[in-house]
Amino acid sequence: MKSSNRSSFVTLFKHSKPVEGVISVPGSKSLTNRALILASVANGQSTLSNVLISDDTEVMINGLRQMGVSISFVEPNKILVNSNGKLSEPKQPIFLGNAGTATRFLTAMSCLVKGEVIIDGDEYMRTRPILPLVNALKSIGIDIQSDTGCPPVTIKSKGVLSSSEVTIDANLSSQYVSALLMLSPFNLKEFKIILKDSNIGGKGYIDLTLNIMKEFGITIETIENGWLIRRQSYKATNYFIEPDSSSATYIWAIEKLTNGKIDIGFEAKKMTQPDAKVYDLINSFPNFPDLIDGSQFQDAIPTLAVMAAFSNKKVLFTGIENLRVKECDRIKAIKEGLCKIHPELAIEIGDQLLVNGEIDIYNIKNLNVLIDSYDDHRIAMSFSLAGILIDGISISNYNCVSKTYPSYWKSLQSLGIQMNFI
Repeated sequence: MKSSNRSSFVTLFKHSKPVEGVISVPGSKSLTNRALILASVANGQSTLSNVLISDDTEVMINGLRQMGVSISFVEPNKILVNSNGKLSEPKQPIFLGNAGTATRFLTAMSCLVKGEVIIDGDEYMRTRPILPLVNALKSIGIDIQSDTGCPPVTIKSKGVLSSSEVTIDANLSSQYVSALLMLSPFNLKEFKIILKDSNIGGKGYIDLTLNIMKEFGITIETIENGWLIRRQSYKATNYFIEPDSSSATYIWAIEKLTNGKIDIGFEAKKMTQPDAKVYDLINSFPNFPDLIDGSQFQDAIPTLAVMAAFSNKKVLFTGIENLRVKECDRIKAIKEGLCKIHPELAIEIGDQLLVNGEIDIYNIKNLNVLIDSYDDHRIAMSFSLAGILIDGISISNYNCVSKTYPSYWKSLQSLGIQMNFI
């Protein structure tokens, strides 16, 4: 796992008072990317509001534009998507950086293109697995190739889908299922998507996909261990994107850890994203359960793990093995970061993580550590929580937050949290 650029870092200063204020959390990355995809294959004009503009969504927008979709901004976070319901062959490979969601979704939707599409990413994305999706698409007759089981992926298609069933191994990512679901209404035949193993993480994101597909005019029938989809057409619509619940976890955590009051303008109970479910868990601090199964809210685990370090108890995180194949190996990155604060603060137990909050880290003297973010936005933002509670925390490559929350550091500064950028 490659370290991040250590030449740029942010040092946070301990904030001894309750953090209070009003801020806006940006729109959901998960919903923005799904809405962009569906609006691009719907015939007509869709208006998307509260769109997240970040590294991950910008590469999605650029990729869809390469495929002939007209996407224009009418306000900073409001866009118009105009499409004839079809995707065109791009003239060049589509480069998606380290955006896993965009890579998986566009790989599937490229099957609608008559011609060749190459989906590629940066050096990190080229280590992230996509083989289960590639194998599933091959099984329904798509000419698709990935030499390493990771990007780049080459898709050669006639733009016509005519299969009756696909079985997908979604143990590594529920996004494989979501990609197939969004593609499935174009199939000429009645189509079944069957899960190879029903015990998968991130099931809430599949529900998120089904719900947004309904908003764009698609109905899907749930069957035993899968779904049945009939041929249908997406309908252009106006769609509001709720705030990102994964991004909100850092703000909820700051509020709880400092006994503050922060208004983000949207209630957690009204959010539909899986990570919104951790709101109650965050607010149970410091009385976390001894064991936290993170399989259904994996993006919130870095937040919860750093909080657990201050909980005065040991907390074991299970169901988090998929964190090994995110933007970095997040289990390793969390453990390394915590152990820089104190060498016995965290232990990896296979694909589980034990955080020893019984260690008093509030009173460590002369602490001066640089947390390696590994260019991972969630690692950087989660360790900012430690920097608010204790002095001596710096975080490398702080700009990596632009992947999902570009204004994160400005949001913290607006709440009175002090920091220094190098």
